[in-house]
Amino acid sequence: MKTMEVKKIRNKIVQDWIPIQEIFENGIIKINKNKYIKILKVNPINYNLKSDLEKHSILSSYKILLKTCNFDIQILIQSNKQDLNQHILNIRKNVQKENNFYLKEISENYIKFIQKLNYSTNLSSKDFYIIIASEKIENINSLEIVGQDLKDKYFKIKECLSRCGNKTKEIDNKEEVIKIFYSLLNTRKFLNN
Repeated sequence: MKTMEVKKIRNKIVQDWIPIQEIFENGIIKINKNKYIKILKVNPINYNLKSDLEKHSILSSYKILLKTCNFDIQILIQSNKQDLNQHILNIRKNVQKENNFYLKEISENYIKFIQKLNYSTNLSSKDFYIIIASEKIENINSLEIVGQDLKDKYFKIKECLSRCGNKTKEIDNKEEVIKIFYSLLNTRKFLNN
């Protein structure tokens, strides 16, 4: 008779499948023994509102970005459902203070429009991130060198994207990084609200 081998199944925890080892106070994320990443937030322009000449210039600037960045980048786009209830409450507070009948009527119509829009469509905003990486040299045990490498890459990306009209911000503190990861990992919670 064969003996059955009983394998003990261990419940997996989040740390088992997320490759983050440590998040430093300056926003640098340690992925493994030698790899570190940094998150950059990009506030994009509305390309569709640009003229043909501006569009051509923007595309040329993006080509320069891709040629200039001789390192890997990852682009992350996160959709967030918009809740307009707070906006509606703010309008109602302001309307109560008004004495002008026509302004009150316009405001009420605007509130009805927003409510209809809020319920009929899934309004969402998008956050755009660029993730850059740096490899730590085996013999050198300095986070400072990795930080400088990531900072240099950030400035290169920032300069190229600013030519297109985009604003780029370095996520440079631990709390912001944690908020970004929390919102990424809890998308269902945010989408169901």
